[in-house]
Amino acid sequence: MDGNDEESESAASTGLNRFTFLCALLASTTSILLGYDIGVMSGAAMLIRENLKLSWLQEEVLVGTLNFFSLIGSLATGKTSDWIGRRYTIVLAAATFLVGALFMALSPSFPFILAGRMLAGIAVGYALIIAPLYTAELSPTMTRGFLTSLPEVFITLGILLGYIINYALTSWRLMLGLAAIPAIAIAFAAIAMPESPRWLLFKGRVADARRVLLSISNSPGEAQLRLQEITNALSTGPNSHARPVWKELLVRPTRPIRHMLVSAMGINFFMQASGNDAVIYYCPEVFKAVGIHNKKHLFGVNVIMGLAKSSFVLVSALYLDRFGRRPLLLLGSFGMAVSLCGLGLASKILEASTRRPLWAVVLSIVAVCADVSFFSIGLGPITWVYSSEIFPTRLRAQGSSLAISVNRLVSGVVSMTFLTISEKITFGGMFFVLGGIMVVATAFFYVFLPETKGKTLEEMETLFEGSNGDKESHDRRTEIQVV
Repeated sequence: MDGNDEESESAASTGLNRFTFLCALLASTTSILLGYDIGVMSGAAMLIRENLKLSWLQEEVLVGTLNFFSLIGSLATGKTSDWIGRRYTIVLAAATFLVGALFMALSPSFPFILAGRMLAGIAVGYALIIAPLYTAELSPTMTRGFLTSLPEVFITLGILLGYIINYALTSWRLMLGLAAIPAIAIAFAAIAMPESPRWLLFKGRVADARRVLLSISNSPGEAQLRLQEITNALSTGPNSHARPVWKELLVRPTRPIRHMLVSAMGINFFMQASGNDAVIYYCPEVFKAVGIHNKKHLFGVNVIMGLAKSSFVLVSALYLDRFGRRPLLLLGSFGMAVSLCGLGLASKILEASTRRPLWAVVLSIVAVCADVSFFSIGLGPITWVYSSEIFPTRLRAQGSSLAISVNRLVSGVVSMTFLTISEKITFGGMFFVLGGIMVVATAFFYVFLPETKGKTLEEMETLFEGSNGDKESHDRRTEIQVV
């Protein structure tokens, strides 16, 4: 191969392979299940409470149960996806959600709908981990940020779809039952997708992995380079087969693995401690408290919020590989802190006023839209990207499971206590607390999270070793590309 051929091949490898994009798109649609549930439950929960005569505590339990039971799916995904593969884990997630959705739609009482939420939660736990994990393992380095942020795009689109269904329908059973349609479509789509080449190599299926890499690469040379990098990482990683995965992660982790764990668990903790899910779930209750009582108006505000959220997550996805993870994450978290403090201020003024000034109502709506928009710029997409890309192949499934289990646990706690705490300290006080949490989050991200843009999955362990390792990794990668 002459110099011109090498140059053209190198250029081609930086492009986005259409088949890879299609596979990432199909895998990411799994995340629409969580998004739809968040969006539709923001309206359905209020209707269910009125129809089944539930207390506020029961409404909190109903909403938060899905997040707690998603812990089961999150923790099981590592073993499950290592056992049956990434692709069939997507099928399992969709099938479980289908059963849960039908159970909820046909429930005659609170215990039955709660059982449906439990099943749906397990499915969501699977979906949240497997979609970005599968996508990261298929994606080339230069477009991995964009492709692994697609799950958050579909979560956001699912939320918007749920808002629109809330606005259009008045039956909570139909709202919840419609989730069965995307679940069926996802299960059939996943069967047509290829398996992850890293999983195939992990299982010793070299020929199958080479065939998949040829289909998701822009040239045979790129496919061979990726095959060699993955093989080397699996065979020469420190203690790659010497210790059980969980022991290497939790009992005696190396310095880079410990840094990865702190970073992944930290970003997942702050993603949910920000209160984003709770704000979306209980947005109608928040706006009822500030004087908007008409259901159409309440759900209309939700649609506006969903449009803002969807717009900004697309912007973040498109520019994630250009600007990097850190700048967008820091911008988003700081913007959320300011927005939540603005929302707290507006809520406090409305709580103290009997006349409810229009400007304060407008400020609260703008602040909510700004909060979810900054979330969609930073924490929303980057949490999934970071969680799925930083762990080495031998630890990726279990490491992602552990990090996203923190995500689900914190989401459940916040969702199940948001109304109760707000009743004690008011919505305004709650938003000030969340704003303070985001200030701490911004500092944490600045200190602990290195930039991963442009790094291969096989280089992450060196990157998290420290700044010197980062430079050596960069030099080594540059040398490979030049040769």
